[in-house]
Amino acid sequence: MSVTIRIATRKSPLAMQQAEFIKSQLLKHHPELKVELKGFSTEGDRFLATPLAKIGGKGLFVKELEQAMLNNEADIAVHSMKDMPVEIPQGLSLQAICERHDPRDAFVANAYNSLADLPRGAVIGTSSLRRSCQVLALRPDLKLVSLRGNINTRLRKLDEGEFDAIILAAAGLKRLNFAERIKQLLKPPEFLPAVGQGALGIECRSDDNPLHKLLAKLIHEETTQCVLAERAMNYYLHGGCQVPIAGYATVDAGQICLQGLVGKPDGSRVLRSKMQGPINQPEQLGKRVAEDLLAQGAQAILEEVYGTTG
Repeated sequence: MSVTIRIATRKSPLAMQQAEFIKSQLLKHHPELKVELKGFSTEGDRFLATPLAKIGGKGLFVKELEQAMLNNEADIAVHSMKDMPVEIPQGLSLQAICERHDPRDAFVANAYNSLADLPRGAVIGTSSLRRSCQVLALRPDLKLVSLRGNINTRLRKLDEGEFDAIILAAAGLKRLNFAERIKQLLKPPEFLPAVGQGALGIECRSDDNPLHKLLAKLIHEETTQCVLAERAMNYYLHGGCQVPIAGYATVDAGQICLQGLVGKPDGSRVLRSKMQGPINQPEQLGKRVAEDLLAQGAQAILEEVYGTTG
């Protein structure tokens, strides 16, 4: 008898493509399965006029999907790891992190080939304080304007002349076959991505052991250790997904190298840390990098962004 797996996903083109990819991977390893996609509209999708930082951050993109699993309306949810809050609701678990695609940010423009080519006062669209911070640290003369919506919407607004350039995740552009729109890849260490950027995660009910066994085939160990290190750093910084925090880990010769960044949204102050640790101790490494950033003064920056001492 075949088993049906119900995937909860947002309805945006990118989210649907990512869910279709996970469906294909499940069927590749378990051809006896039936896999269905169930689309949901999340709070983050419905309130597009307000910057994410003001309405609660990117956790707004996962709540409805998580509730669907808790209500047994779906079995798994596929997330961009950069959208996943550091804390997961009771009864759910992050069961698989898949092999990472391109983690970098992409500079997209029609009349300019790079960030350096933009004239003074040019307008850049982005929904991310992290991206704003790093752009303004490099080019304080530019104007950053909030840009929300799915990738197609953001590209349309660029093409209609609302912005001189926009910054997007390279992985999303490539997954939707928009790679030709990328004029410049913004590369580490000069420009650090969001924690988990480029990787897909699969969340499910924590007590669903048969499903855990099915998902085990989709786990990519090296990506998992890197993303766990990045998320641990974010956790110990008490950072949400929509504050000026960046983190990027790589593996070399059995060691994880983790680069972390905390900065003011206006780019006037940027703190950096870089450390290495054993591949089997990602959380400890993330904690050490966070403690180093806090020792440099990250707490004051984050409190200013949050508007709270919590």
